[in-house]
Amino acid sequence: MKTTPQEFLNQHLDKRTKCLVYTRVMGYHRPVESFNIGKKGEHQQRTHFNEIKTSRADL
Repeated sequence: MKTTPQEFLNQHLDKRTKCLVYTRVMGYHRPVESFNIGKKGEHQQRTHFNEIKTSRADL
């Protein structure tokens, strides 16, 4: 019988560790969990992007 991802997570709950998410705010890094409710909402609405790598000759 195949287990679902949620069942797998529930079975191994004791082996999991908490993961802190940090974000850069005003030049320094802060954990998102320390934000107030308004700042957490703002963080969820942010647009994430990936930078494109270029060679120095392309500049």
